[in-house]
Amino acid sequence: MPTPRNARILPERVSVARHDLRNALGEIMGFAELIAEEATDLGQLQLVAELPVLQHATEEILKRLGQILTVEHLAAHADASDELGRTLQRFSQATDDTVTALHARCAQLPTRPFLDDLLRICASARRLGVRAPELLAEMFAPDVPTLADLEAVPVHPGGSGETTFFRKPTGPATEGENTALLTRAAVRPPATGTILVVDDTESNRALLTRRLSREGFTVAIAEHGRRALDLLGRHAFDLVLLDIMMPEMDGHQVLTAMKTDPALRHIPVIMISGLDDLDTLVRCIEGGAEDYLTKPFDPVLLRARIGACLDKKHLRDRELEHLATIEEQRRRADELLHVILPHSIAVELKETNGVQPRHHPHVAVLFSDVVGFTAYCDQHPATEVIVHLQALVRAFEEIAARHGLEKIKTIGDAFMATAGLIEPVANPALNAVRAGLEMVQAARSLGSGWEVHIGVHSGPVISGVVGQRKYLFDVWGDTVNTASRMCGLAGSGELCVSEHTWRELAGDCTGVSAGTFPVKGKGELQVFRVTAAR
Repeated sequence: MPTPRNARILPERVSVARHDLRNALGEIMGFAELIAEEATDLGQLQLVAELPVLQHATEEILKRLGQILTVEHLAAHADASDELGRTLQRFSQATDDTVTALHARCAQLPTRPFLDDLLRICASARRLGVRAPELLAEMFAPDVPTLADLEAVPVHPGGSGETTFFRKPTGPATEGENTALLTRAAVRPPATGTILVVDDTESNRALLTRRLSREGFTVAIAEHGRRALDLLGRHAFDLVLLDIMMPEMDGHQVLTAMKTDPALRHIPVIMISGLDDLDTLVRCIEGGAEDYLTKPFDPVLLRARIGACLDKKHLRDRELEHLATIEEQRRRADELLHVILPHSIAVELKETNGVQPRHHPHVAVLFSDVVGFTAYCDQHPATEVIVHLQALVRAFEEIAARHGLEKIKTIGDAFMATAGLIEPVANPALNAVRAGLEMVQAARSLGSGWEVHIGVHSGPVISGVVGQRKYLFDVWGDTVNTASRMCGLAGSGELCVSEHTWRELAGDCTGVSAGTFPVKGKGELQVFRVTAAR
């Protein structure tokens, strides 16, 4: 029944008709291409010689469908949908007849090749013949008579006003075009990657799975959007091919869910749909899709789009790996910086790219030195020396930390620490003396046979960081020099302090005067040997 000239067009139903009809035609085209490629691989081109003509006819139908199924064209040409309906039914019948004959021919061979795919083409062609009139009728207001009982019109080759299908295209390039249809995808570069195909139509899933597996990809399928998100949450994928029109959760909703999830937003998405209008394309790209393909898709174009998306993802993955490496190196550099510098100094250096020099009015400085270290080095293997020295320094670091001292540095066998420089303490001199006496006992217990002598002096110092290639936090001033002199005046296993520091100990320590000694730059100084600290 023809469509009345005053019929009201429903734009949303026009989109549905375009989508569903292109979908069915895409299945026919896709499986025909797969059979052609496999026939090329098996050297059985003659067995399926009709397929190039079928592919050409499908392409022509798709072009006509794209021209007619627009609101503007239907409004200007009242009979266009009726003509398209008849064309699709003739195409459906011709496809069914041709593929049924191919199926019978293949079924007689011992290997019985291509049977399942030929049946899929037949099923799609018959579905197209049944659904086309219904879909086209639904594009108009409900009160408009439909084409539901339109009878299939047989093919009349060459008849006036009729469309002839399965006729080889004419012209000088005909044979080359047909050969290209069979062979253009026969040579494929190796492909790698795991792809998730999301489509509610089983034949579409089967077609894409076959196509992608043939290209060398690992393929997983999801029947609907919720299943896709479940798989994405549990497995790693390199790419998602996402249909738009699906029940419950459509492709736009799946795309939005992926791009708002930090764990999924980096996975590229190619939308594949029978919808080919600009608004849908723009919405997908604005939603975060990397690309958009319309059904039926060209295998070469599909391969190119997938390759481009995977290349970008692999580059991003390498970038993330590189950033992770940089972050790990930064973390290790921070750890090293905190080993070299006191914590607060390291924090200041990172935040300001420098450290302000400081004056400290009251700090105790401790020096420790191994007695006879140079001679020991001359008489023992280097490995043994380093092993004993490492054990000594490690023990001294633990003792210093336990008594609130900050290790400043080691110079050869000398160990230098301060009390009251970074963290305030009630009596810096007392903390330093307690640590020093423990260090004397620790050195004797390590098994190296070493004795140490220790000096402590308290007073003002200046601290800061020097160097650029190798940072060094250090302290300077007369207090430092005097502490070093006290260490030099102490005997084996002894701890000596200056008279000034002895007064600060204020009865908390026991000891004796070691006498008066000339100290460079200081004159005569009385030195006290500390024997115990309470």
